[in-house]
Amino acid sequence: MGVAIKSFEGKVAVVTGAASGIGAGLAEAFASEGCAVALADIDEEGVDATKTRLRSLGASAESVVCDVTDPGQVESMADTVESTLGPVDIACNNAGVAIYGPVVDMSLADWRFVMDVNFWGVVHGVRTFAPRLVARGSGHILNTASMAGLIGMTGLGLYNASKFAVVGLSEALAREVAPFGVGVSVLCPMMVETQINVNSMRSWARATGRPEPETPDPGTDTPSPSQMMRGGFVDVPTVTERTLAAMRAGDLYVLTHAEQREILARRAARLDAAAP
Repeated sequence: MGVAIKSFEGKVAVVTGAASGIGAGLAEAFASEGCAVALADIDEEGVDATKTRLRSLGASAESVVCDVTDPGQVESMADTVESTLGPVDIACNNAGVAIYGPVVDMSLADWRFVMDVNFWGVVHGVRTFAPRLVARGSGHILNTASMAGLIGMTGLGLYNASKFAVVGLSEALAREVAPFGVGVSVLCPMMVETQINVNSMRSWARATGRPEPETPDPGTDTPSPSQMMRGGFVDVPTVTERTLAAMRAGDLYVLTHAEQREILARRAARLDAAAP
């Protein structure tokens, strides 16, 4: 067991990728527990909408436009948050994208796009906030990975690579910062009812210079990353409830589906069988 959060009341939380989906849900969950929340996203319209919604619920919320692939913007965002809301207690490196298909079909631009957001975006957040939390001797870092960060899947090679990296980073970071009173959790959901597929395709088109799809959804004949995983969908409130419970318990891993137990047991059995 790692470092637990005894209370969220009065804390300052930063959430990247807060314009929609899990990020917006986490922001609302933290606000409902008494946190002041800083919302960061590259989508200015979306993140402002999240801020407006939270403020209508009586929450203290600010929004910052931030591209997590740019370390300078992440540092600037952190400084802005601390100047307006105060020292950050909870840093959620949540921004993420997903494109899918065979590894052999992926271009270098595809690799850079996914790794820049999913991995380097987390790295920039960790490099920005971990030293501040360690210096203060308290706080928590939440990195969003995926079940795809725990087991490889056909058609998800890029996504797998980025999310495995986030899990490995989180595991190492948790060991390093625990002695300084800082907790780390890594969120590894399976299928969640969000728009990551739609948003990812739009961002991917802009980042790689390719035309955007004519419709927001690339088509039912092409499975999304979530459709490539077994199990049913859960809603965002279920994910956020389990995430906050894990942070209260000081848990490193945040899982969202009962089906994950069987899948991970099979992986563990394969590793055990391979050991000399």
